[in-house]
Amino acid sequence: MTVTVLIADDQAVVRAGFRTILESEPDLRIVGEACDGQEAVRLARHVRPDLVLMDVRMPVLDGIAATEQLAGPGVENPISVLVVTTFDLDEYVFAALRGGAHGFILKDVEPDQLVEAVRVVASGQGLVAPGVTRRLIAEFARTSKRPRSLEPQPALTGRERDTLVLVARGLSNVEIAQALTVSISTVKTHVANLLAKLGCRDRVQAIIYAYEHGIVEPGV
Repeated sequence: MTVTVLIADDQAVVRAGFRTILESEPDLRIVGEACDGQEAVRLARHVRPDLVLMDVRMPVLDGIAATEQLAGPGVENPISVLVVTTFDLDEYVFAALRGGAHGFILKDVEPDQLVEAVRVVASGQGLVAPGVTRRLIAEFARTSKRPRSLEPQPALTGRERDTLVLVARGLSNVEIAQALTVSISTVKTHVANLLAKLGCRDRVQAIIYAYEHGIVEPGV
């Protein structure tokens, strides 16, 4: 299965670099390039790529606003967006995820990590760079003042709950498999099941759910 990608970045050299890396993979195909957020929205709506690789700081319309128009709450037929930026700042992480982005990585990732991130997000899974995930968790735990929901929680199996706790701590599937002494495929099954039961789109939403409902505690 071929994954189609639209690259949005105001620097031509960056777009060329991403194109070179991604087009070296037989299952990835670039279907367009945009030099600003407004053009990214227009092209994405026209060609309907599987994923938009979105920069943050761009002229005319920034990447966060463009993400909201393509994947934000209430958007019909949203398009997956993977935010890629040089700026490792929490405000961008939070804004991107609130805007509907499925993933957030930094431009200093290795080529193979970029390729894997594109594949993961295009498959419908959420992805945030590990270091960013841990800060996201800490910041959410620090600033969230919302009372925990008193609504009945969906019944998770013991293993699904254990998996959710480890997901909420920012562990990858490989790390979870090692911690629970199970296979990676088993972890993927647990993650898919708990997301379905909780009604969460991806791992990031599951992390927030876990903290909001007291399944995990800050610093624990």
